Amino acid sequence: MTAWPLVPLCLGDIALRVPTVHPELSVSGWFATMEQIEPAKTLTREISCDHLVIGGGWMGLHCARRLAELDPDSSVVLVDAGRIGNNAAGRCAGFAIDLAHNPRNKHFAEDIKGNNEEYEINQEGLAYIRKSVEELGVKCDWSSEGKYHSAATAYGEANLMMFAQALDNLGQNYSWVDKQEIQSITGSRHYIKALFAPGTVLLQPAKYMHGAARALPRNCSVYENTPVTDVEYSTKPNNSNSRHICQTPGGAIRARKIYLCNTGYMTKFGFFDETAIPLYTFASLTRPLTEKESTILGARQTFGVIPADSFGTTLRRTVDNRLFLRNVYSYARNFKPSRSDLERAKRMHQVAFERRYPDLAPMGYEHSWGGMMTLAQNNGMIFGELATNVYGTGFCNGTGVSRGTAFGKALAEFALGMSSRTIDILKARPAPNRGYPKLVTELGVRMTTAYRLKKAGLEV
Repeated sequence: MTAWPLVPLCLGDIALRVPTVHPELSVSGWFATMEQIEPAKTLTREISCDHLVIGGGWMGLHCARRLAELDPDSSVVLVDAGRIGNNAAGRCAGFAIDLAHNPRNKHFAEDIKGNNEEYEINQEGLAYIRKSVEELGVKCDWSSEGKYHSAATAYGEANLMMFAQALDNLGQNYSWVDKQEIQSITGSRHYIKALFAPGTVLLQPAKYMHGAARALPRNCSVYENTPVTDVEYSTKPNNSNSRHICQTPGGAIRARKIYLCNTGYMTKFGFFDETAIPLYTFASLTRPLTEKESTILGARQTFGVIPADSFGTTLRRTVDNRLFLRNVYSYARNFKPSRSDLERAKRMHQVAFERRYPDLAPMGYEHSWGGMMTLAQNNGMIFGELATNVYGTGFCNGTGVSRGTAFGKALAEFALGMSSRTIDILKARPAPNRGYPKLVTELGVRMTTAYRLKKAGLEV
């Protein structure tokens, strides 16, 4: 895979000023509802390490863990610009899926090779997450209860049929759920049909990320609220003392190898410039339901619903008896969400709440937030060695829990000279291409999302 060339900004080595990571507009509801979160450990001095992983999301966290496991005599450092669990990884819906679904793609059902490869990658990621839960004792409300692809309209039913066709082609198990059953499961009269896919795990993403970061091997150090502000890449690979140097607000890190697992922000580190399409998707979480409200709801204790149309509403009832809804996408200019987009999303979340639970909707939400996902115009992705002793992976293009975990794990293995089926698949994927000018991209994204939201109709 070919990276965009680095631009030398000084003589000798290559130095870059890294743009500021913008703070989120609100705390992730998943993170806000956790108990006993200790203060962040922030880098305040100069340190050296063998492996430096930048970005503590699904990719970075599991890349660091795998490096520390495979190279136990080395020193591994993981840094994140914010709090692990309150970053993009802790802002998702908490579905660790086995097979991505994209019924709006007319070739989805016929893409047997691509779907089988996706399934293999996601299975590897799921297994690695499960290992954290079962062997390392990470608490995250883990539930292997599967997910319900649910439709509220005839249009949604047609999308479910396309998804079923793909599952048939792949020999994957699923079952149909009639109107009475899905309404009993969710407690909502909004749904008319569903497809049950058993291979998905539901979890509390912030709780998992926070716990897994604290269960890393002893040779791995973690620093939060530690953004990289400047990076100087060494261009002397034959010098055994050669180190890349990353500056942070309170210190510096001299690293033999760097692993860029910071998704769209990777493009600000000298690679794949002008390829990222940064999007935000938004979610809201209620306070815990009272006993009376639970009776009114009349639903199963926990469940996870995926909309039949990808621009519809994702819905969960959580272990701590809250309702979670997610919908609405927006373009994040310069990787920064806007307050107006968040407020618009909150209004749309209330509409979705009223459609599903009119008797409960007046309670509103306790938390609303957004989270970034990065796409490429050609759906390309990043994986491999980007420069001498600089590795990177990114651009999950959505569904990042299982996939991102596998990407990070595979990057560590690749950097240490290992081979695997996942590595072979990822090396063969196309790299992200340069997108249209930013203003054109933003206009296109906003027009497309508005159209898709309108087309989804009552699926929202």
